[in-house]
Amino acid sequence: MLSPQDQLTELVRTLETRQHVFATDPLLITEKLQNEEGTPIQKLHRRASRIDSNGNLARVLGKIDGRIKGIMTLMSVVWCVSGFLGLFTLLQANVVNFFYVLVCLLGFHTIMLVGWLVLTLMNQSKQSSNWFANLVSPSYLIRGKDDVTQAAVNLYEQQLEHSGMRWYLSKFSHQLWLATLTGMLLAIIFLLIVRQYSFSWESTLLSDQALITLTQVLGWLPSMVGFDVPDNAAIVQSRLVTDALPLSIARQWASLLIGSLLIYGIVPRAIAWVFCALMFRRKKMRLDTNLPYYQKIINFWQRQVIDADDFKQTPAPVAPKATVSSGNKLVALLEYPSEQDNWWQAGLNHDHAKTVASTVENFGIVDDREDMTRLTTYLDTHPVQVILGIHSQALPDRGTLRKLDQIAGHAKHGLAVQLLGSENTDVDYKTARYQQWQTALATRQIGLVDSHEPSPASNVNK
Repeated sequence: MLSPQDQLTELVRTLETRQHVFATDPLLITEKLQNEEGTPIQKLHRRASRIDSNGNLARVLGKIDGRIKGIMTLMSVVWCVSGFLGLFTLLQANVVNFFYVLVCLLGFHTIMLVGWLVLTLMNQSKQSSNWFANLVSPSYLIRGKDDVTQAAVNLYEQQLEHSGMRWYLSKFSHQLWLATLTGMLLAIIFLLIVRQYSFSWESTLLSDQALITLTQVLGWLPSMVGFDVPDNAAIVQSRLVTDALPLSIARQWASLLIGSLLIYGIVPRAIAWVFCALMFRRKKMRLDTNLPYYQKIINFWQRQVIDADDFKQTPAPVAPKATVSSGNKLVALLEYPSEQDNWWQAGLNHDHAKTVASTVENFGIVDDREDMTRLTTYLDTHPVQVILGIHSQALPDRGTLRKLDQIAGHAKHGLAVQLLGSENTDVDYKTARYQQWQTALATRQIGLVDSHEPSPASNVNK
């Protein structure tokens, strides 16, 4: 699966493409990160964390991840307990058939391990993760109809369908087998401590020599790491035993049973688990920064990186300077209120404005559809010039620009835009947001009012 940072970054991408309203404006965060140091991946991670300033997205992802890991842990515990109880039931008699117990311990396990190895070498186990994906499907683990929960669930389901999940599934399968074998090992050690067993073997077809050879072959690897192996006399003496064997012989068989479980059961499974973990790490999902969404952000951050020797930066578009007429005017604010009284007076600095009396009609704030209808109806019947005040930090998105175009289409004597800063402060002309407004106004050939010159007095009708 993706790392937690990559998951959060990808969740932000999914939600932003669905027009989700975040705790912090993504455009502001993107602009602030433009001059910060770091690789594109680091800055994308930083951007996602800052957009999720209230931690809501991270909490939803953490809840899903925690429940998936909880199910896997619970299954491992259940498998360990089942292995313990299974072997505990198997070793109830005082005289135990050694090879029968060994086949019960390692027979099915060995078949499954060899089968997994064959399927892995044949590369035919890709479709075996369907049951696992259904078992831990996030749609069953977390309930929620909000867009954040739904997007997080879809993100996890996409990860479960990734090709690298075959190694994650194999790793989990080996983990369950290791839990089972560990439970068996604990049961054997516990029972051998609290009870005294005798071990025997019996066969209709195999002779004593055949069983001696089989035991020596079976005990070769355990004997290499220090486990005892019964000698030839002990093997022959253990055939068809119904009463207690000498304690020394019983201990040799018990040592070989524990050694066989470790060497032929737990160790191969552990090696397979490590191999799958390494392969999963190698095939692990990575954030695809080649997606258009990420490329657009990265290109924006790299826009100011130039070569001083042979690169000539293209001049940024500049809006034409507005010509404020001496006739009747209508002033209005777009979506946001102004912190300044009579904000429009800074723009009424026309050369002959001192000699020509102007009437200024204050329309107020234009925000919703009803305000737009009332404004366009007024403009259709009154030949006035419109001075539109826009807060300099307002976002020039499609909805705002659509309103701007509609007002410009109905203003018979033209439209001029005046960008407004905070109270007692000027507009910050160095911000990327101000340049975005310059570009939008230049594209539409809408004039921008210069609000630095002193303004004449005006008559206001409210």
